[in-house]
Amino acid sequence: MRKEDKKVVPRQRGAAQGAGPGRTEEPPTTDDRPTDRTRTRTRSAHRDHSTGERLRYWFDTTLTRGTAALCGWLALVCLALVVPVSTVLVWTDRHTPASLGSRIAAVWRNTGQTMRLGGEVGPPLRVALSVLLALIALVYVSTLVSLITTGLTDRLIALNRGHARILESGHTVVLGWSEQIPTVLSELVAARTDRSRRIVAVLADRDKPAMEEDLRASVGATGRTRILCRTGRPTDPAALARVSPATADCVLVLPRDDPRDDAEVVKTLLSLSAAVGETDPVRVVAAVRDDRHLGAARLAAGPGATVLDMDDIAARLLVDCVRQPGLSLVHQELLDFTGHEFHTLRDPALSGRAFDEAARACPVSTAVGIVHGDGTVELNPPRSTPLLADDTLLVIAEDEHATRLSATPTPYDPTALTHAPPEAPRRPERVLLLGWNRRAPLIATRLASRTPPGSSLDVVAEPRTDTLTGIRTVTEAVGGRMTVLHRPGDPTLSGTTHAPDPDRYDTVIVLGPDHRPGHADPDDRTLVTLLHLGAGRRAGGRPTPVVTEMTDDRNRLIAPRLPGADFVVSGRLIGLLMTQISQNPHLTAVFEELLGPDGNALRLRPAAHYVRTGRTTSFATVVESAARQGARAIGYRSTTAPGHGLRVNPPKAHVRHWHPDDQVVVIAPG
Repeated sequence: MRKEDKKVVPRQRGAAQGAGPGRTEEPPTTDDRPTDRTRTRTRSAHRDHSTGERLRYWFDTTLTRGTAALCGWLALVCLALVVPVSTVLVWTDRHTPASLGSRIAAVWRNTGQTMRLGGEVGPPLRVALSVLLALIALVYVSTLVSLITTGLTDRLIALNRGHARILESGHTVVLGWSEQIPTVLSELVAARTDRSRRIVAVLADRDKPAMEEDLRASVGATGRTRILCRTGRPTDPAALARVSPATADCVLVLPRDDPRDDAEVVKTLLSLSAAVGETDPVRVVAAVRDDRHLGAARLAAGPGATVLDMDDIAARLLVDCVRQPGLSLVHQELLDFTGHEFHTLRDPALSGRAFDEAARACPVSTAVGIVHGDGTVELNPPRSTPLLADDTLLVIAEDEHATRLSATPTPYDPTALTHAPPEAPRRPERVLLLGWNRRAPLIATRLASRTPPGSSLDVVAEPRTDTLTGIRTVTEAVGGRMTVLHRPGDPTLSGTTHAPDPDRYDTVIVLGPDHRPGHADPDDRTLVTLLHLGAGRRAGGRPTPVVTEMTDDRNRLIAPRLPGADFVVSGRLIGLLMTQISQNPHLTAVFEELLGPDGNALRLRPAAHYVRTGRTTSFATVVESAARQGARAIGYRSTTAPGHGLRVNPPKAHVRHWHPDDQVVVIAPG
């Protein structure tokens, strides 16, 4: 047999190998033993690492052996520092005995005192016992410190979880987390109050540190207002107890970002009623997005609560801006605490006076109505209406303390008074609607009731099922009052946007799609549509007013600036409205009338309807002229001033030159 044909048969253990008792077994010929090549590679790898790296690795390995290793290293490090320093101190001290034993004892004494090891000298037993007692004391103190530290750490962790209860009274509670949270909290911080400090408690199903971080970025400095965040589901009565709603001044229940979650708002209101009880209910301001849940929410909230319909209010605001471009600026000014807003004034000197006399006695505020003793509100009452003893005056002022009564009314110029001409018959209007969402049917229906018969609405939107269903519903609802025409197409495409020729319309409305979790921001499509509108405008053409609905106020700042553009940021305006009502419950009736289809409303009228233009006169003259025509002038909009030129509640003595294109802001019947 050739040498290369031989096979190496591995030896078997036991009897098969003939291994008897006491026989030494030869090592198996396997690859388990390191070869010379392996040893060489290992030595080479060791040479690749520096001495410092190997020392660090050895040190890290010893640290992983547990508490004993840590204590040992701590003792070695301390001794390495304390013993040399003690030696230097002893050898440099002139009073130290000269003998070596005395100096070593002194070094031991310093080391023992420094490390709390007793430092006793004498017989070995005495030294050992002193060290034992010192170690016992060290263990006791260390254990006590560890227990205290652990307790404090656990308490801080529990507080950081947001489960601690807030023991406050007269505070404001905000339940839920949505797009309104920055607006609501910013306005509560800006609201002026007599209290030295304001407490706002926020309960949401989010981590407390995450909420605090978001609020620091969106709200900023809070001044005298302290915001306390707690973690928990607002639908859980046990979690509600953490913010003490029963002792709160007001509770705001924020709407969810998705209309499908309105049922959770209803459940939160039920949980709040259970937590507070019926004997001493708290004021509640809530909002839902879908009107299908409005009735249930109002039943759950109770008779004294205010529940807002977001979609309905947003549709009203947008239609008002379509009818009167620039009105969104007035809404923003009246709802924002940083400007001038509604307040109530109770003064014994007003009792028995006529409303017009009381209004003329306010030189720096604007009286617009009466809040009667039974809580009802009368906007723009007749001039001769008397104020009873339990009535309060509804005014627009910078803050609740800004209104002061004057014994002498501000004079006006009777030669500058004019009267509005008879209103001419309105012609049918053409409105272009770009986009479609769940509020579009409400907008179209309200628009049909506010435009002359024979008007038309052209809708440019993709032919989706919900869009086609909504257009059919609107067409049936408006009957023959308005013609509704659907032009299938994507408003974000330039060809689709330019095809209807927007300059031929009286107004253009731009709507974004509904917000859907996990999808793109609806304002993204809105901004693209506005870009195409601006690019398609004919040079020298008539500037058609464009009213745009947006969901984020930050996107309004980057939107293309079109002539006559008006923006309605519905989410922000709802947050402002909720905050205003939370601070003054009488404002519910005020805004219901101002935003309603009937009664008094905010109007932008030409200045020539009240004063002679082209001349200089005081705002008191405008107020007097409007009062004689059954309206209440609350401000003006200048066409020559930089920016939007809006000024609400100027002093009566304010004198300016009135331009023919100026407008006066009034509260007047429709």
